[in-house]
Amino acid sequence: MKYAGGRDRLPRSRSPGVGAAFCPGHVFVAPSATFVAMRRVPLLVLALLPNVWPAAARAQDWRPLFDGRTFAGWRGQEHRNPYELAAMSEAKRDAIRAQDDASMRAHWRIADGELINDGEGAYLTTVEEFGDAEYELEYRTVALADSGIYLRGCPQVQIWDTTEAGGKWKIGADKGSGGLWNNKRHERFPPAVADRPFGEWNTLRIRQVGATTWVELNGVTTVDGVVMDNYWDYDRPLPRTGPLQLQTHGGEIRFRNLRVRTIGADEANALLAGQDRGGFEPIFDGETFAGWQGATGDYEIVDGALQCRRGQGGNLFTTAEYGDFVARIEFRLPPGGNNGLAIRYPGEGTPAYTGFELQVLDNTAEKYAELKPWQYHGSVYGVAPAARGYLRPVGQWNFQEVTVAGSRVRVVLNGTEILDADLAGASSQLEGHVGKDRALGHFGFCGHDDPVAFRAIAIRRLDRGR
Repeated sequence: MKYAGGRDRLPRSRSPGVGAAFCPGHVFVAPSATFVAMRRVPLLVLALLPNVWPAAARAQDWRPLFDGRTFAGWRGQEHRNPYELAAMSEAKRDAIRAQDDASMRAHWRIADGELINDGEGAYLTTVEEFGDAEYELEYRTVALADSGIYLRGCPQVQIWDTTEAGGKWKIGADKGSGGLWNNKRHERFPPAVADRPFGEWNTLRIRQVGATTWVELNGVTTVDGVVMDNYWDYDRPLPRTGPLQLQTHGGEIRFRNLRVRTIGADEANALLAGQDRGGFEPIFDGETFAGWQGATGDYEIVDGALQCRRGQGGNLFTTAEYGDFVARIEFRLPPGGNNGLAIRYPGEGTPAYTGFELQVLDNTAEKYAELKPWQYHGSVYGVAPAARGYLRPVGQWNFQEVTVAGSRVRVVLNGTEILDADLAGASSQLEGHVGKDRALGHFGFCGHDDPVAFRAIAIRRLDRGR
């Protein structure tokens, strides 16, 4: 199978003896040589690293997830595939829900403001579903216990016995808690063991924007802007929203002081922009068309953003040419908005044909309900379809990163990868598409009569270009 026009499905393997009986939320993947070599990195090393977490949010932005007395806002749910649940009849789902709730009541209790599980039964699951959010909680566990935090209903931020006596060093327990243990395509393990001794409370802080995830355990950053893989289907992005779940397995675990806050679009964009490896150069000064050519009359500059004039179009593109590059933009769509990113455009003709175009489109508009899959937002027009459902509501600013390296095109929208396609050898549905395999060209925007706005436009070259 292929994902978004070019990624092969990875085999879903399990280590002998590691399966549902061990922990149904775990899939074993052999640790990398780097992390095998690291084993246990002293916390002093981590203490010398800069703090990658922004300043704390205002107290009023937070709200409790647990009232300290009741299970209000919580339900039970076993380790269940959300896609399979969605495909069931309502009656069958209700029956499963009743079974899970009964299991929750049998194995969870509340005492002294703590949620306490005996190591068995359904996972405690929020009724509410969350998208971009930050969580804080404390937990205390015992030897041999194995637990975790499911984000958007997917496993998981790992919690386990990290001692050699716990018996799970061979599958990574020696690396510590706080990592994304179920990852296959992205980093799995924390850089150091930050767990406190049994009997002490641990503080866990989790921030998630799209699929991009940060975790801090006891003040140590254990996940630093890593993509969380979709355990339920590794060929699909992490769901846009889902519940928080407290996994239980193998021994008593207690939780307290659980709270959450929503991350708004502006903060989310700032967090994603902060994942800057250096080398990005602004290509729009926010005030003039310096460095741009083409349909300058069809665009206007409004509040520091390039905006297509209503009822006008045309191609606005850079004077510079680019081969391999990473482009970052923020864009805002009006209802039904339509535009596009011109990639490796030669400066003449229609970019979708003489180069190639990445769609910028309001996928929610009724008039676009029956388009071809390769016509929706983030798709290589005529060639490779992107995953849908990851745009912010119309009128909000979206953050997008586009990587063009050789024939490979990758699009990350609001922290979630929606396209990873290799155009080499890929067929185009567009007759006369002569520019799909161009190696060099201009970057720009393809106006289609709608006031779509772009700002914070920057490019990092991956080659010398021109």
